[in-house]
Amino acid sequence: MTDRTPRPREEKIRCDACPVMCYIAEGRIGACDRYANENGRIVRCDPLTVLDRRIEQGGEIKPFLKADWDGTLGDDALFVTAVGAGTTYPDYKPAPFIVSREVDGADFVTVVTEAIFSYCGVKVKIDTDRHLGPEGAVIRAQGEPVGLMITSEYGSQMMSLGGVDHLTGGSKPEGRVTCDTLMRLCNREAVELSVDGGASVIVQAGEPPIVDGHREERMRVGCGSATIGMFASQWQGLVDEVVVVDDHITGVVSEHQAGKVLDWPDTGIRIKGRRSTPGRYFQVADPGLGWGGTNVEDPLTILGDWNPKKGARPGLTLLMVSTTGEQYAYYVLDDDLQPQKRDLPETLRPSVDLIAENCEPALCTVMFMGGAGGSLRSGVTKNPVRLTRSVQGEKTRVTVGGAPAYVWPGGGITLMADVTKMPDNAFGYVPTPAIVAPLEFTLRRDEFRALGGHDDKARAVDDILEHGGEYGADIRAIAPTDKG
Repeated sequence: MTDRTPRPREEKIRCDACPVMCYIAEGRIGACDRYANENGRIVRCDPLTVLDRRIEQGGEIKPFLKADWDGTLGDDALFVTAVGAGTTYPDYKPAPFIVSREVDGADFVTVVTEAIFSYCGVKVKIDTDRHLGPEGAVIRAQGEPVGLMITSEYGSQMMSLGGVDHLTGGSKPEGRVTCDTLMRLCNREAVELSVDGGASVIVQAGEPPIVDGHREERMRVGCGSATIGMFASQWQGLVDEVVVVDDHITGVVSEHQAGKVLDWPDTGIRIKGRRSTPGRYFQVADPGLGWGGTNVEDPLTILGDWNPKKGARPGLTLLMVSTTGEQYAYYVLDDDLQPQKRDLPETLRPSVDLIAENCEPALCTVMFMGGAGGSLRSGVTKNPVRLTRSVQGEKTRVTVGGAPAYVWPGGGITLMADVTKMPDNAFGYVPTPAIVAPLEFTLRRDEFRALGGHDDKARAVDDILEHGGEYGADIRAIAPTDKG
């Protein structure tokens, strides 16, 4: 006989912390992995993170133990970040924490909220001479387009990833992958990206890039011309000619201004490429993973015939070197004026080592970038435009997880911040999809009142440490990071 006794229905409550509005059962978490149902109450899964300047720099993460707290605080000793704070959503309500504190005798407030960003992305700087892909090339993660290559910079290549068009303007898989890629990069995790028509690169903030399986160790000291300028005097009297191979500007010491100042004699060398100014050549080869970011594996392929009427002679010596010192070769012209490879003389070894010594470590830099000019401002003030004007007027300081933010001039609040300056796991997501980033606005109390801030919701730091907030009372204190 079938038991028809009705099973008790599992009680679920609705979370209003984001537009998805999950119904969450007791003991379960929402789709974002950030909020849970605990005893019939929506709570934040991660503790509120407080930067504690009293903890030794580099100290381990530890809970803020109320039992060990004597109830006293030094001025500016603790900074309440938005990591773990909760959100203003729906944005008619004040921010989860409006922190009142005294700093150097002045009354300040810090408005703390986890902001939901659809208009956001990351700018990635990759220190490498190796060619990652042409400007404008699509960048993919897990096969989905997530951004594009942008301008090369001095010794680095740049990516722009994310943005609202990838998060919400494409297919559902594209949006999900873009959101996951941004969150992992912002949380300093390693992400593998592939560039259409270019390389595969593993990017992790604060770590060397890995390009097509090759771990970069150093970024170039400069272009080929700059290298000539820096080290021409080191080579004088030790070798007859030096060519510094570079994808952008290949340098030739005998023709270069630095060589002329040193009275360097002509050698009759000829470079295959577009001559810019004396001793400086563009387009000697195509971009690639070889010497100086070119596709060159044998540097002699960029040389034409030597001209004996302009100084070429048997026995003439030639050093060819890349802009990182990783590749180098030494040659001697034979009787037919053909370069023959020889071992690098010990007298030249210090100059090659000096190039390498002057190269900085190759790293990946990830800058979170977002537009905070929308409805989240209502969590600060009843008149949102006044917050924008206060930020642009430099009366309100913006931080992201306690890290200083650069605010772009012009309209709105468009900000950029270094993710290595933030606490671990500072970023989350909501499945709309969008990135959740910690955001803090700090300003004088009188300015806060003047812009129509929610002054009645301000609380002292000690009250927050003692009682927590809307989504719970768990608090952790960590030392401010100094990783850059």
